[in-house]
Amino acid sequence: MEYRLMNLDDIAAIVEIEQEAFTAPWTAEAFRNELTNNLFAKYMVMELDGDIAGYGGMWLIIDEAHVTNIALRAKYQGRGYGKALLRELMKTARYLGARRMTLEVRVSNDRAQSLYRKMGFAPSGVRPNYYSDNMEDALIMWADLNLENIGESETAGALEGGEA
Repeated sequence: MEYRLMNLDDIAAIVEIEQEAFTAPWTAEAFRNELTNNLFAKYMVMELDGDIAGYGGMWLIIDEAHVTNIALRAKYQGRGYGKALLRELMKTARYLGARRMTLEVRVSNDRAQSLYRKMGFAPSGVRPNYYSDNMEDALIMWADLNLENIGESETAGALEGGEA
């Protein structure tokens, strides 16, 4: 498994993953804008045997990281890769100076909420009618980016081109 920063050449594969994972997927243009115009945005991909298995994105603002998206191809789900990808995103955020991380998750997505809780996220509120496809509420969750939540190492493999 290898992590690296997302680049423009990855967008087609990322959009495929978005379409597999979400009912309201982001467009290629949205990702292009994030990578070229948003100075707060940091996106990484997870590769397995040369295949982009998943990706994660966040906005880093001062000492907080806001997860924008995290998704895996369907064939890689349920194998612990989601946890590994989230951990790498958390390590990267910490490496870049974030002390806390937040995200929104559908109130009906028990599977994702379970993963987030295992990684130290706790509910802090609800955003009513957050999701445009069905007006479902989003649960807001926060985690401190401490070693207990993200593991022993503080290095960020995606920034260093390393492997996990």
